Amino acid sequence: MIDFRYHLVSLIAVFLAIALGLVIGATQLSGPLLDNLQGQVASLQEDKRALEDQTQGLQAQADTSNAFESAVAPALVAGTLVDRDVLLVRASEEVTTDTVEEVTALVTAAGGTVTGRVTVEPEYSDPAGEAGLQSYVTGPGRPVGVTLPETDDTGQLVGALLAQVLMVPADPAVPAPDTAAISTVFAGLTALDVLSQDSASVAPADFAVVLTAGALDGEDAADRNDTLLDLVTALDAAGSGAVVAGDAASAGENGLVGAIRADPEVSAAVSTVDNVGSPAGQISTVLALGREGEGTSGKYGSGEDTQPVPPVPAATP
Repeated sequence: MIDFRYHLVSLIAVFLAIALGLVIGATQLSGPLLDNLQGQVASLQEDKRALEDQTQGLQAQADTSNAFESAVAPALVAGTLVDRDVLLVRASEEVTTDTVEEVTALVTAAGGTVTGRVTVEPEYSDPAGEAGLQSYVTGPGRPVGVTLPETDDTGQLVGALLAQVLMVPADPAVPAPDTAAISTVFAGLTALDVLSQDSASVAPADFAVVLTAGALDGEDAADRNDTLLDLVTALDAAGSGAVVAGDAASAGENGLVGAIRADPEVSAAVSTVDNVGSPAGQISTVLALGREGEGTSGKYGSGEDTQPVPPVPAATP
């Protein structure tokens, strides 16, 4: 019979053998393993330094490119908007003041005049506020002579109202709206918290530049973009043309630029720019206005199926 002490000694011998094997294995393998790990760490550090150097080099190239584009921008756009008026519409809270100022300066360098700056507040496209907006637009408070489309779509109704008081008709036979109409509409829409005036005054313009950034989120993102599309198309149709200029994110899903490019009909009528935060994008925005005045729309920037910039007009001898 095998007694308990035999089992105990056997178990102790097994555990001692395992422990001895671990010690011997660790002693034999620790050197190669440690060397291998140290080699991998050194390699990763070298890769990190190489990527940092590459990033710094690319940033330096980008800074040089931006500086060059900023320097030549006034010469490239000179004369393209002589005696033409432009309205700037800020359609996203993410649009920076710098972008607004830079586009304004380049419009001026092109010979044009910015007649006003307005901001479309988030409440403008909020489905929850449709009832109040439609009540105002279809009520007795709108200016005399404004003709609304036969629809119950709030976005189309408000877009038509704003377009008729803000844009100078391309047909010279059609009288331009007066500033009193603008004041009336702005008073009503400001009271509803859907619009705000960012400049001392706003006057009717030939062109509209709608500045946007980022993308909408939430279940109602598509509906909100549809409302903004109604405004853009109304401004474009009422005047000499419109350009929607945003950033890369705005050209993606649920972005206003992306929504326009996804609609063949709207994209054929309204020019888009997806890098307005850069000098190249601002040049594209201004040159695109000139192209709109000729009846030509395009997609400009760095996105898929875009041109870097619109064709630069030939210098007049």
